[in-house]
Amino acid sequence: MKLALLPLVFALAFPAHAGELAGVTMPDTDTLAGQPLVLNGMALREKFFLDIYVGGLYLPAKSADGASVIAQDVPKKLHMSFIYSEVPAEKTIDAYREVWEIDPTYPAQKAQADQFCSWITTLVAGQTMTIQYEPGKGTTLLVDGAAKGTIPGIEFMKLIFGNYVGPNANKVLRVGLLDQ
Repeated sequence: MKLALLPLVFALAFPAHAGELAGVTMPDTDTLAGQPLVLNGMALREKFFLDIYVGGLYLPAKSADGASVIAQDVPKKLHMSFIYSEVPAEKTIDAYREVWEIDPTYPAQKAQADQFCSWITTLVAGQTMTIQYEPGKGTTLLVDGAAKGTIPGIEFMKLIFGNYVGPNANKVLRVGLLDQ
């Protein structure tokens, strides 16, 4: 009987990881605002054949539908582990604005987007950046786990998550994050 429980003990003591990509391992679950989230997918963000970061999308339930992920007013989190030696803040901001300028909702969200961009810092290999949305609270940017600020409202959340799983997002990133 005791031997029969051994696999369960090991499973609880050593939780399984959902994925590993480019040397980055992300857990299969996370929590936000007390709600459990599951790793929906992982993707490697590359630019000019350089590996920049590995992103993981956490949702209450798995989904392959980017429009649904963006529209749902539920807790969600995008976690990025940087692997490139140094990514200047300006490069990250330029990448956001490149997608936002195609989005017809951007002009109405420009002030919030500018505020969000002011919190972005230069990131080096080993650092993390997390974007999390809590209904009723808003979208929070964290760098290495420290909150930089929160933008209230659902509309900004839709804009920022559109950068990752929307129709104008980087295709490789979008497909990986929506992987089932």
